[in-house]
Amino acid sequence: MLEKNVDFAVYAKTTPNKEGFFGTYGGAFIPPQLVDEFKRIDIAYQAICKSSKFINELRRIRKEFQGRPTPVGHCERLSNSIGNCQIYLKREDLNHTGAHKLNHCMGEGLLAKHLGKKKIIAETGAGQHGVALATAAAYFGLECDIYMGEVDIIKQAPNVSRMKLLGARVIPVSHGLKTLKEAVDAAFEAYMGEFEDAIYCIGSVVGPHPFPMMVRDFQAIVGVEARQQFFDMTGELPDAIVACVGGGSNAIGIMSAFLNDSVELYGVEPLGIGTKIGEHAASLTYGSEGVMHGFNSIMLKDEKGEPAPVYSIASGLDYPSVGPEHAYLHDLGRVKYMTASDDETIEAFSILSKLEGIIPALESAHAVAYAMKLAKKMGTGSILVNLSGRGDKDLDYVIDNYGDRLGIK
Repeated sequence: MLEKNVDFAVYAKTTPNKEGFFGTYGGAFIPPQLVDEFKRIDIAYQAICKSSKFINELRRIRKEFQGRPTPVGHCERLSNSIGNCQIYLKREDLNHTGAHKLNHCMGEGLLAKHLGKKKIIAETGAGQHGVALATAAAYFGLECDIYMGEVDIIKQAPNVSRMKLLGARVIPVSHGLKTLKEAVDAAFEAYMGEFEDAIYCIGSVVGPHPFPMMVRDFQAIVGVEARQQFFDMTGELPDAIVACVGGGSNAIGIMSAFLNDSVELYGVEPLGIGTKIGEHAASLTYGSEGVMHGFNSIMLKDEKGEPAPVYSIASGLDYPSVGPEHAYLHDLGRVKYMTASDDETIEAFSILSKLEGIIPALESAHAVAYAMKLAKKMGTGSILVNLSGRGDKDLDYVIDNYGDRLGIK
């Protein structure tokens, strides 16, 4: 039976359990030949995350290389265009490489060096994780293989060029829908043959234990900074936090610092172009419990119970499952999971650009879109949005497909 009375004051230290479960979600459903390797990764992480040497090195990297802390900014013109509710942004788009992804990639790179690995293997959808990991590999002197669906390679061409320039090998994935789910399949298959010399650096709070926990811990810096910054700016905490959710790393990152506060938390899933299978990627909204990619969570299924085809305008959100911690927080009722459609996302993408001079990633624009709706509903108060990435990578796609509508073609 689900325990609703969770003590969020000690939540991060007690969740997940030793087997990697958040309630009934999570775990490590992996081939026998990988069991010892994942235990080794878990043991190594548990050791270095308490090491002052590791922590100080990560802090130095964040300050000197990543450019942290990233700021919190007030969107005065956007807020005034809606009403009296004030919208703020946590500017992860100003993090080096243009998104929150580098927060966990540099941590995973340090872990890879500690384990004596020579190569990093990963998947990417929007390319932000791929760029961040290619950056980490270059920084630490590691080889890097990035698996990416052919659809996303075309859609996210600027990030493909960045990865190659950084020295990564971008490997096209041509089966299935040729997007993020298939890229994960291909990357994990490659890792199976190279795990002695390589580490598979998962790009979100998904996958087998200990990755959902590790990525959350590395991303927690977003929430730690944002909580203090917002209080310093306003003398209080925000009334609501809003973040987009695909796998869910940026959302967990900012929400983790506010779980024990009287702050409403909203995760925004991609509604795409409709509610039918294949028209969206809103796993928590329309999915059911199931195991995929080595972990148990809430996932979208087809009539055979297999992972369903998914779609989103944002390549980083078109994944048929969600991080197990999000599934757990959903069941607890601590986080409310809402949706934003492609049309709402494009509108938010345009409005934020024109009113605030900030071009958001299409992933982040989902959060902005819902925050605009929430601001109208609240009337007063404050909303802090995690602007998880910048939109440079999306410009060609948006102009080609929505340029006429936005008056930029």
